[in-house]
Formats: sequence, structure tokens, C-alpha cells
Amino acid sequence: MRRRTTALALSLILPLTCGATVGTAKAADKIKRTAECQGDWLPATPTSPEIMSGQVEFVDLPPVKVGKDVNWRTDPYRNRSWSMVFHSLRWMGRLVADYETTGEKAYLTRATEIAKDWVADNPRRGGPKASVYAWQEHPIALRAPALVCLSKHVNESWLSKSLAEHAKVLADPALYEKGHNHGIDQDIALLGIGCRYGREQWSNLAVKRLTETVKLDVDSQGVLREQAPRYAIYVYERLKVAMERIEDCGRKVPSEISTRWESMEAFISHSTQPNGFMVPIGDGGADVRPVGYAHPKKTVRVFGNGYVYGRTAWDDPESAFYSIRFGPGLKYHGHEDHLGVTYYAQGRDVLVDVGFHSYENNGYRRWTMSPEAHNTSAVVGARFRGKTATALSRSSVGEDRQSYRLTDKAYGVPRTRSVLVNHGQDVMAVLDTVPGRSRVSNVWHFARELSTVSNGGGRVVVKDKAGWKATLVQLSMPSCKPVAGLQVVSGRQNPYQGWVSPAYLRKQAAPAVLSPASENSLLTVVVPGTDNPSVSCSGGRVRLQTSKGQVSFKASGADLS
Repeated sequence: MRRRTTALALSLILPLTCGATVGTAKAADKIKRTAECQGDWLPATPTSPEIMSGQVEFVDLPPVKVGKDVNWRTDPYRNRSWSMVFHSLRWMGRLVADYETTGEKAYLTRATEIAKDWVADNPRRGGPKASVYAWQEHPIALRAPALVCLSKHVNESWLSKSLAEHAKVLADPALYEKGHNHGIDQDIALLGIGCRYGREQWSNLAVKRLTETVKLDVDSQGVLREQAPRYAIYVYERLKVAMERIEDCGRKVPSEISTRWESMEAFISHSTQPNGFMVPIGDGGADVRPVGYAHPKKTVRVFGNGYVYGRTAWDDPESAFYSIRFGPGLKYHGHEDHLGVTYYAQGRDVLVDVGFHSYENNGYRRWTMSPEAHNTSAVVGARFRGKTATALSRSSVGEDRQSYRLTDKAYGVPRTRSVLVNHGQDVMAVLDTVPGRSRVSNVWHFARELSTVSNGGGRVVVKDKAGWKATLVQLSMPSCKPVAGLQVVSGRQNPYQGWVSPAYLRKQAAPAVLSPASENSLLTVVVPGTDNPSVSCSGGRVRLQTSKGQVSFKASGADLS
């Protein structure tokens, strides 16, 4: 399972200490490098010299001084992700790994001090120095492999007793996150402890549970059911570690695991835009850049668990690309983004998802998860019903044109969205339809690189700094009359609207187009590369002029073709 190494933002190649002496280098030659301590499970930050100086840095937040006697209740940013990484002790494991590669004894000494102090201050039943994060299920799962790594070089009772306690907690079915990436981490941890100490019952349980979790979390098409493609990268990499650990333990990898792991590569590739960044759906940042994943031959793929991806070509930054969301109701790392689309054309992001900001339970986080933060439609005056499933009821896939129809009852009455994407002469058309006496509206989020040029006559024109332009046209159907009253919002605080998150804990104002309520049917056409597309309708056919020629399509009832 070591046949490939994938470069990820969270992965690293362990560096040799630049100032190592000849004596230290010779000492390193005598130290056995272990599978438990070497690998891309280790964090990129902090580095060993930083840890030795008493400084730690996690999740791109500023460094924090922790000192020699660590205060495990430290929570400088009131950030759950920071605290989770702090208590995972993977940063302690970094010291042990670097001890193996450099022979620097001080690294192992300090790693031992950190781990022993954590064990003393954070008993399972709590105490005056204990943190509320210490025994949460995910820090436990991530910390156990770091302690197993340390145990390869430190043979002390406090450590073996702590690992036994970790194993008992990890084996507890009430705490197991089945069908989730946390469950995979729990299984890797339990397997590591069981294999390290020859406890077959722990190792057997870990492999059995892992097989069941993979079958639940990854479907037969390689789609991660956690509703955030970014997590597919994490699960893919963690499963690679799991399979290596199974083999290191002298066991055979179950075929159900290896087959689903291999199938994930295509899903990850299809989820990646022509600019190399993964489309930020669900809890996935806009700065995630998958590297090393082979792409399939197909340029269009419908994944039954809720994703449509299409592009004009692979390995071409100028290729058009789009995504469409449907499928099961919200769970795990998903957002309320059903019927939502994104669109990349002519080498640029055009329509975007607002992205992932953080896991902190605040107003902005809640907004990023709401329908209003995605390119989707609403039934005006009706209550939104969260966690509603959406069906893909029709699809037509041609080489230069694809069209789809999606339906659900997220507002209590049927809402239908038809999406047509035309390649060559780049156009995306979206038809939103609701039953008689209902009214429909929608919202469109432009990329942060775009600014508004004009808004009037049912058209919004945007441009980038280079002068490239795109136009959004809205028409009431079947009359084909321009929609009056389009509103462009950027950087609004109350309620939130007109923002995107380019990276973790960052947000930037960006234009969002809000449509007024329209009777029954609303057609939105996005035309990249021009600020003046001519649009006309006749006999149910829509004709428009793009920067590269004329395009026509049929709008019939609730369908586009």
C-alpha cells in the first residue's frame, strides 16, 4: 500500500535537522525508524525546534507559548479545532519522529515529558488540571497513535497503562463513530495499540469495525457520504494509513476496504476544478488543492449520492467546469446546498459556493450552512424544511451540452430546478419552477475576484481586474420578460449576505445577486466573457449571443434542453 505518496496541505516530508553534527548523524543511524512514528499522519506545524522552545502553532492561528510545564486547559482562541489538535499530541509525536531521523536525544526527552505531563494532568475521570477536550472521541483517536509511537522508544508503566486505558475507551461501542471519518481514526488507533501489545481482541475489533465503517462511509462509486468532497481526501489518506497498519500487523487487508479506497480517486478528481482547487462544497475550504490523483477519461459524471460534475477537458485550466448538488438530506459535514450549482469558465471562477469558514458555532458559520449561502432557489413565504432529500429526476449528457432536472419538497411544495450547460460557447442556464400560486426567488454568488459593473433591465454585469466580464440575465417564464428589481449585495452583516471564505477563518466580501419573487418560473442565464449578450425568445426557444457565437436552447415547462 506504499506504492504512491500524495502531497496534501496537511502532509509533510520530515526534514533532517540542518545543524546536526556528525555525532548526531551517527546516532541517528543507530536508531530504528518505525512505521508507527514515520508517515504523513504527523502535522506540518509546529516544528521540533519550535516545540523545544515552548511554542506551538495549530490550524493557521498565531503561535502560542505553552512553556515547559504545559497548562492543558490552555484555550487561547476559543477554537474547537485548535484545542482538538492540542490534545491530539500529534505535535509530541513529531518530536519522536524527528528523534528517529536526527538522533537528537533531547527531542525524545521532551516528547516523554510532554506525554507524561498530559497523562498526569488529564485523568479519565477529570481533575483540576484536566481539559474538557482531553477525552473527547476524536482527540483520543488521534492521540493514541502518537503515544504508540512514543512507546517504541519509551518502556514505562505510566505509558503502557495510559495506552490500555485509551484502548478500552476506543473499544467502547457507545463512543464509536461508525460510518464517519472519526470512526476510521478510532480504528487506526485501536489497531495500533492492539498490534503493539499483542492484544488480538483489540486488533480484531478494529479491522472488523473498519470494514463496516468503510462500507457505510464510502459508496460503491467512491463517494464519501459525509457531504464534503474535501473530507474524501482525508479519508483516502487515512485509509491508506489504515491499510499499511493492517499489513504491518501481519494481516490481510479486507477487499471491501481496498476496493472502496481505490474508487475514491475518481470522485476526488471529478471534484477538482480546472484550476487545481477542489470545489468548496460542504465543509470544504476553497484553498484545498489535491495533488497526485489520476483522473479518469470521462469528463461528466453523475454520482448517485448527490453530485454532478462536468468539464470540457482534463488538464486544461481554461476548461469549463460545473457542479450540481442533490441527494440525501444534510448530514455530517454537509450544508443545505441542494439544487446548488457552481460554474467555472474561461479560466475563472464565476458562480461559487461561499465555502467553509470554521466549525465555530456562530452566526457566520450558521449562515454558510444555510440555503442563502448557496446558488439555489426558495419558495417565497414558505418555511424551509432542513435535511430534505432531493432527487435527480432527469439527465441528458452530450459531448457539448448537458442538462438535468432536480426536484424536492424542501419548502413543503414541489420545487424544480433544470440546469443546462453549453460548452464551446460557454453558457449556464437554470430554470426554477414552483406550482401555481407559489412564487420563486433565487440567489447567485459570484467569485470574490469579480466586482459589479452594472445592474439594470434584468441583467447584472461583473468583471475582474483584467477587464474580463460576465453577465447574469434573469427572465420570467414563459413570458421571457426581464426581471426587474435584481439586488446586488456585497459584505452585508445583518443578515449575512455577499461573502465568500477563501480559507479557514477568513471571509471576504463578494457580489451576491438576489432575485425578487417571481410567479411560477424564473430563468437565469450566465454568459461568461461578455457584458452584452443579446437574448430573445420565440416558440419556447431561447436564443442568445455569446462572446464565441450563438447559442439556443428549448425551455419547455420545467425543462431545459
